Amino acid sequence: MTMTNSAPASRLRDLRQNFLAGLTTSFALVPECIAFALVAQLNPLMGLYGAFFICTITAIFGGRPGMISGAAGSMAVVIVALVVQHGAQYFLATVVLSGLVMLLFGALRLGKLVRMVPHPVMLGFVNGLAIVIAMAQLEHFRHDTPSGPQWLQGSQLAIMLGLTLLTMLVTWLLPRVTRAVPPALAAILGVGVLTQVLNVPTPTLGDMAKIAGGLPLFHFPEVPLNLETLKIIAPYAVLMAIVGLLETLLTFNLTDEITASRGQANRECLALGAANVVSGLFGGMGGCAMIGQTMINLGSGGRSRVSGVVAGVMILLFILFLSPAIERIPLAALAGVMFVVAQETFAWGSLRVLGRVPKNDAIVIVAVTVITVFTDLAVAVLCGIVIAALNFAWQHAREIRAEVSDAGDGENKVRTYVPHGTLFFASAAHFLELFDPKRDPRQVVLDCRHLRLADHSAIAAVQTLDERYARLGSVLQVTGLSTRCRSLLQRAGIEPATRQA
Repeated sequence: MTMTNSAPASRLRDLRQNFLAGLTTSFALVPECIAFALVAQLNPLMGLYGAFFICTITAIFGGRPGMISGAAGSMAVVIVALVVQHGAQYFLATVVLSGLVMLLFGALRLGKLVRMVPHPVMLGFVNGLAIVIAMAQLEHFRHDTPSGPQWLQGSQLAIMLGLTLLTMLVTWLLPRVTRAVPPALAAILGVGVLTQVLNVPTPTLGDMAKIAGGLPLFHFPEVPLNLETLKIIAPYAVLMAIVGLLETLLTFNLTDEITASRGQANRECLALGAANVVSGLFGGMGGCAMIGQTMINLGSGGRSRVSGVVAGVMILLFILFLSPAIERIPLAALAGVMFVVAQETFAWGSLRVLGRVPKNDAIVIVAVTVITVFTDLAVAVLCGIVIAALNFAWQHAREIRAEVSDAGDGENKVRTYVPHGTLFFASAAHFLELFDPKRDPRQVVLDCRHLRLADHSAIAAVQTLDERYARLGSVLQVTGLSTRCRSLLQRAGIEPATRQA
């Protein structure tokens, strides 16, 4: 009887926890989406509509429950020039096309490529975005003046700092008292009520933008459907898709690690693509996974699809019915929560291991972190992967070696080389240096039982070696080839083992 009653109670507890996590996350989504819309020089409602569609659709159909997607800044910054030069309608067409690119990526089952991202790149990605999240909050400590944005001063700055620190303290300390309510939610609502009761003069969400609006309406982008339009939007669409997929798949990996579970990467790509197509057709911004909001959701206990759906639907409710209340939330409370998120997102352990891991890995961690902060995520991750790949190639190129033995004497002397390692573009030159055709006898055996031919450079190296011995009238016999390596050589038309002396 106890077991029968415990199951519904457990489900109800999980539902409540995920609902509160989604509610908490929705508060954090609003200022981010508004800010990103303003960065892209778009109507703030476009950011909120985008957050609603992308968050809700990916939560329902995506492959990673618990991960939060929305109108992301990493995608907003790459389309500023497009909006300035061609306007919002071309931007919406770009969002639709980027969604189709994401759908193609998922349909081709390319989500597994995220497994090729080395762990040092992941650490650099997490650290870089944590710094970006923290730096973004500093904008709340500035205000517009006739001479341009200026830092807050005097009592305004003191109040802002005090409320931010109070929010951070509540977020840190409340879990030691109770876990009945997500600490971020309690901090935001608590500081909000405090400022209203005491009539504290401090910037609020309503100072950023008014969020009241109606239901999003279907509206196909008003652009000419011709090749000229495609030439304009295609480069931006592809770039948006690459950035969105990278951030989504890396956040996907991080969520897998935190939840100790495994999601479906290709399904997430398909859901994200569909969400971007729908968002563009209903006047919303493009988006992808958002690491800060995902960390808030996970930290608040959000593990199921319910939390993501609640976060997305609450955005729409804010727009339609709750804007007067939401616009009163102090920016200091939201900044405080995001500072805590940045602190918890940063992989502090990576600082301790920098001196213990190989130097090349340490360079990758630092490089990806710095590049993420000063450029963008796509460039940082690609640079990190290139550095890691070059390091891998260099290490393997140095490891190739050969054992040399002789049998017989005089005209019947045979020298056997037994190379060990992987023969590929980076090791080809060193491989050829292992042989001495001028001093070797006329009969030479290349025993490949411990050698793996990896690419065309490996085939070319074997062919070059064969030609060097042939010019001197010597015979190179290749033995011990695996089925795959023999097939590679035969396809290239190389049969060094068949030549007779």
